[in-house]
Amino acid sequence: MPEMNRRDALKVLGLAPLAASLGVAPDHLDRVSRAVARLEQTGVAAPTFFSAHEWSTVRLLVDYIIPRDERSGSATDAKVPEFIDFLMADNDASLASRTAMHGGLAWLDNECEHRFMKTFVGATDAQRRQVLDDIAWPKKARPEMHHGVAFFSRFRDLTASGFFSSQMGWQDVQYKGNVALPAWNGCPPAALAKLGVSY
Repeated sequence: MPEMNRRDALKVLGLAPLAASLGVAPDHLDRVSRAVARLEQTGVAAPTFFSAHEWSTVRLLVDYIIPRDERSGSATDAKVPEFIDFLMADNDASLASRTAMHGGLAWLDNECEHRFMKTFVGATDAQRRQVLDDIAWPKKARPEMHHGVAFFSRFRDLTASGFFSSQMGWQDVQYKGNVALPAWNGCPPAALAKLGVSY
């Protein structure tokens, strides 16, 4: 089986909240849809939850998770930092989620300070990647990294949810819904061949 690339894996993570429409977490879907609607209406949002320093960190971090590529823009281009800020500032966000977000960003800075005498933002690209490589793979992470791993796993999920809920994300996954279909000519032959079925 071919290995999934990071963007394909993040698509799965980003689309996972849609499973909530089957009854898993309707309150989460409602919050996500409100965040997307707000960003589409306002275009630009100033952070209301994050401090100025945290905002710089968040904007860097989301682009490490979903960078710009030949097919689409980065997470920052898709307004993922604004999306996360809205979710964290929303009245429905739990105190535990807010504390974990502030704490995780502080952990990231502390780890960089400990290793490099710099914050995450002040560190070099290679230094940032070194820290992220230590927390991005939960099964490979050292036990002492568990706080960073927990934060990064949640942050990556939020980034994927934000990106793949945006118009840019829909286009990235080539979502074809919500468009008029003037005629149905059946399943395309290439799809039938791939599935090994016919009619």
